[in-house]
Amino acid sequence: MNTNRYTSRWAMFIMTLSLALLLASCAPAQEKAPTAVQQPAGTNEQSSTATGQTVYPLTVQDATGKSFTFEQAPQRIVSISPAETEALFALGLDQQIVGVSEYDDYPEQVKTKAKIGGITEPNVETIIAQNPDIVFTGISSSEELVQKLRTAGINIFKTTPKTVNDVMSNIELYGKITNRQAEAKKVTDHMKQQVQMVKDAVASVTPEQKKKVYIEFSPGWTVGKGEFMDELITLAGGINIAGDTEGWNEINEENIVAADPDVILYSKESVDNKTKQTLDQIIRARSGWNKIKAIQNDQLFGLNDDLVSRPGPRVTDGLVEIAHAIYPDLVKK
Repeated sequence: MNTNRYTSRWAMFIMTLSLALLLASCAPAQEKAPTAVQQPAGTNEQSSTATGQTVYPLTVQDATGKSFTFEQAPQRIVSISPAETEALFALGLDQQIVGVSEYDDYPEQVKTKAKIGGITEPNVETIIAQNPDIVFTGISSSEELVQKLRTAGINIFKTTPKTVNDVMSNIELYGKITNRQAEAKKVTDHMKQQVQMVKDAVASVTPEQKKKVYIEFSPGWTVGKGEFMDELITLAGGINIAGDTEGWNEINEENIVAADPDVILYSKESVDNKTKQTLDQIIRARSGWNKIKAIQNDQLFGLNDDLVSRPGPRVTDGLVEIAHAIYPDLVKK
């Protein structure tokens, strides 16, 4: 598989993730933290009042176990993760955000911010030039990169959300750090409402009626347990046919044909640069895949990449989109 032929930014992400997993497998056991599920961040006992105002100094831990003490709400923030950027903007921190990655494209105001380079290789000098009080990053940054930036004197806070609840917890934590607790609650309340709406809509689906789902977000790759895309399928009342695997995996075409999924979900943005084929055209053209129910019944659905790949405030919009694709009669968008 030559992922360089595809325009989707998920091809790049999967290549980066594969390298990170390879390095982790070769590293000593104590260096495998990036693959672990994030532990709940600790806070000092008097972090907020009944009115939702943060009491400083505030001490918290990030996913790497590093402690941070904030004497006041940070006034200059850099984000090198699109998901974190979306969360920070959702909290009304437009004026405090001074730098973002070159992949950040939402919301519209992000276009006015200084670009500090890529997600996996941000520009250290550009970050330092922004004089940030704190730099936020998420699942796209390896712990090795985080340590490199810390060595360069950058105060970087990392999260590693693996579930929708993790995403909401992180948003609440950002609200505490930045004294935007009321705004964070408004965001997470909306997310919780969307989750509950989907759960209620598919509650009547019996185990025998649950549809088998295959998801392909970068050509030749699918995802199993331990990642929030798998959780979104489960919350939507589906059965991920790769649910017996862990993390991101290169696909076994014979296994997928044998699993015979009822629904296939794919990235709408993946296009082969050479053939100009979209990912659904590539999937339909694979040898033997015309036997799969989803293809025979035309149950292939393209998803908005950002909604289901970014563990930020719009991830529950992605959940609704997935649930509607699997059970259109039960879940309305």
